[in-house]
Amino acid sequence: MSEPLADGSTAVASAVPFEPPAIFNIARYFLEDRLREGRGERRAVLTSDGSLTYREVDALANQFGNLLLRADVRPEERVLIALSDGPEFAAALFGTLKIGAVAVMLNPHLKPDEIEYFFRYTRGAALFVSADRAPFFREVIRRIDREDGDADAEWGEGIRAPRETFVVGSPGFAERLEIIPEDLRAFPTHRDDPAIWLFSGGTTGRPKAVVQTHASFANTTECYGKGVLAFDEDDITLSVPKLFFGYATGSNLLFPFAVGATAALFPERCTPETLFDKIEAFRPTILINVPTMVNQMLAAPDAATRDLSSLRLATSAGEALPVELHRRWDATYGVDLLDGLGTAEMWHVFLSNRPGDVRLGTLGRAVPGFEVRVCDDEGAELPIDEVGWLWVRGRSRAIAYWQQAEKSSRAFRGEWYVSGDMVVRDAEGVFTYCGRGDDMLKVKGRWLSPKEVENCLLRHPSVQEVAVIGVANDDGLIEPIAWVIPTGAGTAGLEQTLADYVADEIGSYKAPARVTLVAELPRTHLGKVDRGELRARSTRA
Repeated sequence: MSEPLADGSTAVASAVPFEPPAIFNIARYFLEDRLREGRGERRAVLTSDGSLTYREVDALANQFGNLLLRADVRPEERVLIALSDGPEFAAALFGTLKIGAVAVMLNPHLKPDEIEYFFRYTRGAALFVSADRAPFFREVIRRIDREDGDADAEWGEGIRAPRETFVVGSPGFAERLEIIPEDLRAFPTHRDDPAIWLFSGGTTGRPKAVVQTHASFANTTECYGKGVLAFDEDDITLSVPKLFFGYATGSNLLFPFAVGATAALFPERCTPETLFDKIEAFRPTILINVPTMVNQMLAAPDAATRDLSSLRLATSAGEALPVELHRRWDATYGVDLLDGLGTAEMWHVFLSNRPGDVRLGTLGRAVPGFEVRVCDDEGAELPIDEVGWLWVRGRSRAIAYWQQAEKSSRAFRGEWYVSGDMVVRDAEGVFTYCGRGDDMLKVKGRWLSPKEVENCLLRHPSVQEVAVIGVANDDGLIEPIAWVIPTGAGTAGLEQTLADYVADEIGSYKAPARVTLVAELPRTHLGKVDRGELRARSTRA
């Protein structure tokens, strides 16, 4: 069903969006309000070491916030959070928000050059870092201080590196925390104040910060977390991606906290075996998943015998979910797997399948509260069943990219965010993902979606994982190139076998010009396949 927009085009009908008051701090919305509702003794966080109630998480967040205040961190200053998943992550996040500062969540396992980039780019005032990762971050701070001593003397300490570092999990930090008050009044932020910086998941170039507001996080929680996923206080969530990734921040912390449910957290690297064990131990009702782990779970030798009976649904986002993987998931587990699409620029998922209404190979419909359309290069809406650029609007739209005025003006147009994704919509308002615009290939005069080739290859029993990219040949013509992780040994001649398989299944012009077998695929800081690196490797090959 569609409704007319102000410009005369149409978009998927949506519900009335959430309208927070002008003075609005999401530390109150997600955490303090649970205490006011009488839910303070409910279990908020579940770990292998035990659990914390909402009252205990709030007290810990207040201590973290008071630590920041004692370090003279002020409203709107950035606080870097490089912590493993656990109660301390939640405390650092909510403590930062409570004092009106802006949370910047980082992968604690960043490489030194990446740490330096984020330090210089964000100009964070303070850093929370796990004890096991602190030496790596501190070495970067020392190097920056040595290299930029003159600049710091002129402009003030902490311009390029955090002026205060809190090593969470160290004996000194624990002793310091013991004397910090557990009471803290939330700063009266405006709903449009920056709350959290997210980082774009682009696979080329340095990540750019997406400045998101307090209102954005509450809006999507109401529209998607409560409206589509129907979170309630009896839910237990468990996530494959870690909390520094906005998809997990929402689904495995903010959504459950908004209704008094439980977030199950674990610091270990997520492997199929670890995930199966955590599901059986924590008995989650909602699993936050990504296609890469769906693939790995299904490839595990004991996949069919592991107990997933506690789950009422699972979600998939972050990357396109190949329909072949979806079919295998359904056949193996029979649990609704809701594929969807979200971006840092809109904070979270705005296109999604629904429980009990899953269309394999599609992104489902627009989440109530969001309007989505498919447009041509000039921004005119296209008819149904035509591939075009995805435009979306809703009250979770970011303010801008930090220090990226030109890119901001191209991406944020009035109320709309214009993504680099290409989609197609059918007559029922169901969207199908075609690929990133810079990933779509024009081969022999015809458009080719790498996802179609990838899904075809995944149907071959010798393929465990695959990424297809486009590379110019010596004549300047684009050719599809496939990078494949094989399922096992016996790979002699497999490259040509796979190319022939694609040609026979979906057409000769879609067959990869070259197939390269690898043990693993390169990943971005968010864990997505690094297609930029694959293009570079393909060009060098």
